[in-house]
Amino acid sequence: MKNIRNFCVIAHIDHGKSTLSDRLLEFTKTIDKRNMVAQTLDNMDLERERGITIKSHAIQMSYVHSDGERYTFNMIDTPGHVDFSYEVSRSIAACEGALLLVDATQGIQAQTISNLYLAIEHDLEIIPVLNKIDMESAMIEEVADQVIDLIGCKREDILLASGKTGIGIQEIMDAVVARVPAPKGDPEAPLQALIFDSVFNSFRGVIAYFRILNGRMRKGEKVRFFHTSKEYEVDEVGILQMNLIPQTHLEAGNVGYIITGIKESREIKVGDTITNAINPCTEAIHGFEDVKPMVFAGIFPIDNDDFEDLRDSLEKLQLNDASLVFEPETSVALGFGFRCGFLGMLHLEIIQERLSREFNMEVITTVPNVSYFATNTKGEKFAVRTPTDLPDPNYLQEVQEPYIRAQIITKPEYIGTIMTLCMEKRGILTRQSYLTTYRVELTFELPLAEIVFDFYDRLKSISRGYASFDYYMLDYRASDLVKLDIKLNGENVDALSALVHRTKAESFGRKICSRLKELLPRQQFLIAIQAAVGAKIIARETISALRKDVTAKCYGGDISRKRKLLEKQKEGKKKMRQIGSVEVPQKAFLDVLKLTD
Repeated sequence: MKNIRNFCVIAHIDHGKSTLSDRLLEFTKTIDKRNMVAQTLDNMDLERERGITIKSHAIQMSYVHSDGERYTFNMIDTPGHVDFSYEVSRSIAACEGALLLVDATQGIQAQTISNLYLAIEHDLEIIPVLNKIDMESAMIEEVADQVIDLIGCKREDILLASGKTGIGIQEIMDAVVARVPAPKGDPEAPLQALIFDSVFNSFRGVIAYFRILNGRMRKGEKVRFFHTSKEYEVDEVGILQMNLIPQTHLEAGNVGYIITGIKESREIKVGDTITNAINPCTEAIHGFEDVKPMVFAGIFPIDNDDFEDLRDSLEKLQLNDASLVFEPETSVALGFGFRCGFLGMLHLEIIQERLSREFNMEVITTVPNVSYFATNTKGEKFAVRTPTDLPDPNYLQEVQEPYIRAQIITKPEYIGTIMTLCMEKRGILTRQSYLTTYRVELTFELPLAEIVFDFYDRLKSISRGYASFDYYMLDYRASDLVKLDIKLNGENVDALSALVHRTKAESFGRKICSRLKELLPRQQFLIAIQAAVGAKIIARETISALRKDVTAKCYGGDISRKRKLLEKQKEGKKKMRQIGSVEVPQKAFLDVLKLTD
């Protein structure tokens, strides 16, 4: 066990984690040169296309140190985007050390600080690494000073590296051996293994990735899962390299995978403890906290017959992405579907894309919103996840909405525009401090609902990409929120309802009405599109009726003949409008929901 090192790579998005991981794999000859591709560990098409890491990836490497000893490195490459921070927290729980990567051309950014605090909370040994030092714009001394200020290390503790050219890889390997502590644990104690990830394989069932804290896991013996209390036989156990490598047994301190032939995805839970069925441990390992979704949206199959397939797809996806939560819901307009919780808008987009690519499920997503708390006139407090949950204004005492603390790190010249944006989003500036003469940290308290849509994109564009953003939950505060209903010919369309702040209701209502006017097909009768708050109409658009030229057959003759035909048509239109209903096409739903793009 003294020759095992478990560590993860943490950094802000686009600071070069996956590229550096490629060089480490190359250096330890874990992967052949001919099989080497850029971002080797990012094995999802989506990750390659977008150039971001979505899933954390565990891999085992073997390294012979200069003293002749052979070491086993279990490395986890983690995502950098704030929406996938749950992946990072799970990876950190399975490690003793972390490589903290800082881009020498960009310096410390918001997610660098956030991930660092996560690692410090778990008492991980931090090895600071300045990446991309070979670039002309690298500010090595300035960024090194920022790192020293942040973590209080010595100048000589900071390693210089380049993921692209391979500079400093040997020094990183030696630092991992010297600084990261070997895992503690007793191989003779009862088995205790923490599941930190899992994946569904259509041939072999659920494959769980674990870290053994105590005891041994052998092929063929019976194990028990604490969360479900179910027992299974170990069909296969092994280590994680580019492929799964079977072993006869694994001991304390190691990271590996287990296949037990579980076919039902709900029988396994990330964060659960695996123990021996005959000689079980007395208590479960304290896993990670349950995920707190930030954004909620309804996901509905385009064809209602696909409801069960969608349930299976979401369960399989949840195995691989434990931060996704969902529960069934119904909608008048869209039928049966699921209310899903996400960590952010990028997370929602990725889930939608993965459903389409991996499970061939085309879905409709409703307007994303956040979770509120409402108190009615009887003093009862309850959660409001959808606009339909909100009681009528005369039964409502108050609504509380979630607030977040947002950390924005930027250059001083963008402070004014960033403050304007945050004030527009009902933000309160609580702190402003200069990290260096060129970098300033702004702390705001903002309603979560205001940053759900386009906040991050707008922040990036007004700061020309120089602002980095990170946030965490604060509390719930009373707010003046109203339910905005969209009506078509007086009928509510529940899938387009939204909870908005009273000051923004009118502009939001106008936007949706004008968008619907462009998207809805014309009918034989007039269609009124209205946005309403309670009984008050605050915006309206009208789609005029398609008219057939009923007088075309009249060649001359008396005008009364034409009038008679037009009156007859008018009566018909009136009757049609009374009995006609407006169907919103699926494509229109999808386009309306892209309202704020």
